Amino acid sequence: MSVASVRAHLAAHAPDLAVIETEASSATVALAAEAHGVEPARIAKTLSLRVGERVLLVVARGDARLDNRKVKAAFGGKGRMLGAEEVEHLTGHPVGGVCPFGLATPLPVYCDISLKSFDEVVPAAGSPNSAVRVAPDRMAEIVGATWVDVCEPPPV
Repeated sequence: MSVASVRAHLAAHAPDLAVIETEASSATVALAAEAHGVEPARIAKTLSLRVGERVLLVVARGDARLDNRKVKAAFGGKGRMLGAEEVEHLTGHPVGGVCPFGLATPLPVYCDISLKSFDEVVPAAGSPNSAVRVAPDRMAEIVGATWVDVCEPPPV
């Protein structure tokens, strides 16, 4: 169970963080923002990319868009989004619940600097109706993420 793997990961690495489950779906940035009472930018979306033969995760603010030139410069090639089936197989989380916690397969995790605009962000927690509230630096620390600059500047 995906939420269970997130809970286990957090219990081992950040026992003070709690998984928040809602009745409402948080499968999209807009739905997650509404369910958790935050602006869409504070949702920390996890993108699953393939760059050449490598698969990696990028966590970015909810309103951010990847910048293809920056992705190529940071990762050495063009990034392609994975399909839903492959995402679930590799991460153990369904689309809408993908997060950097409790992964089924060890994958490199990168946090985009766009998250640093906030003191707290809300990433999913393994299902389309679960999340965690966490400081961006703490999230990066918990999952061993590397900070990168791979998104377009935030909307004004």
